[in-house]
Amino acid sequence: MTSGAEAGQPRLREALKGIPSYKPGRPAAAGGAGGAGAPSFKLSSNENPYPPLPGVLERAAATAGAMNRYPDMSCAGLTAALADRFGVPPEHIATGTGSVGVAQQLLQATAGPGDEVMYAWRSFEAYPIVTQISGARSVQVPLTADHVHDLDAMRDAVTDRTRLIFVCNPNNPTGTVVRRAELERFLDAVPRDVVVVLDEAYREFIRDAEVPDGVELYRDRPNVVVLRTFSKAYGLAGLRVGFAVAHTPVAEALRKTAVPFGVSQIAQDAAVESLAAEDALLERVDALVVERTRVVDALRAQGWGAELAPATQANFVWLALGERAAEFAGAAEEAGVVVRAFQGDGVRVTIAEPEANDIFLAAAQRFLKDL
Repeated sequence: MTSGAEAGQPRLREALKGIPSYKPGRPAAAGGAGGAGAPSFKLSSNENPYPPLPGVLERAAATAGAMNRYPDMSCAGLTAALADRFGVPPEHIATGTGSVGVAQQLLQATAGPGDEVMYAWRSFEAYPIVTQISGARSVQVPLTADHVHDLDAMRDAVTDRTRLIFVCNPNNPTGTVVRRAELERFLDAVPRDVVVVLDEAYREFIRDAEVPDGVELYRDRPNVVVLRTFSKAYGLAGLRVGFAVAHTPVAEALRKTAVPFGVSQIAQDAAVESLAAEDALLERVDALVVERTRVVDALRAQGWGAELAPATQANFVWLALGERAAEFAGAAEEAGVVVRAFQGDGVRVTIAEPEANDIFLAAAQRFLKDL
């Protein structure tokens, strides 16, 4: 027996040692921030500031009355609605507990000890976590100087051990995008037995016509998987429902690795109702995009160039402040907004209510004078 067993310690997988814990965006302080009764806003989690879409709350409330029953494990109603919405076969849809839950299912289905999982860095912080949980090795490829995926470097980093590649588009936390020509060139160069995941959690906020819709790219590429979520544009972050669009072999594998009954019936029905409220969704997203443009224009007017605040196609902005990220986050919180600092890299700030954005902009202007 091992010394651990002799000491009465449970045997845990070695792969779990040193896994970084996921750090959620900090909530706004209760009762205001910074003293003097200042309002406090949470701009740290890329949440939608709007309430659920019309009809969604009522549908969820009606479903809640049957919470003593298990949900539909197959998510049949939601699957049918998604298949109709995206023009794909129902068997190409797989659901999960948010897109991050589906991402973990993908790792369980594709990679294990000795395998490699590739992604840009910095990108979504869950990637290294779910990779290490699977026992695979992370291959992190630095972003370009413009804070964009370096797809040429990623292509060159592919080996015979590469099993899965994440391309976060728009990238979280920088908000930058890869466009059609470079993405198609990359997909054509990747071996067909390597799964490429187009993580499009912020797809609805894109206004750059050169950024392709991943669903169109997947259609004739069996190794391409598209991740989407109801957490961001649809405003259902608290219900945890995401999905993948993938060809049958991958979609079947995702269903095998899914947690049984993982997506609640409330989440399923709320998502279906949200899909039916497309017009209201587009209005809200358009309003957030207009507000995003206002915030970025204001940053430019203050003197924040693209090297510090790159163009964004998501519902957040990125300030590449490096080692001063935590300092800015502290100053912003003192002013009344909670932002997300990635110390050593930068700060991510959600586009929210105009009042909250104005507080952030004032804090950014004061901080820039000291840079």
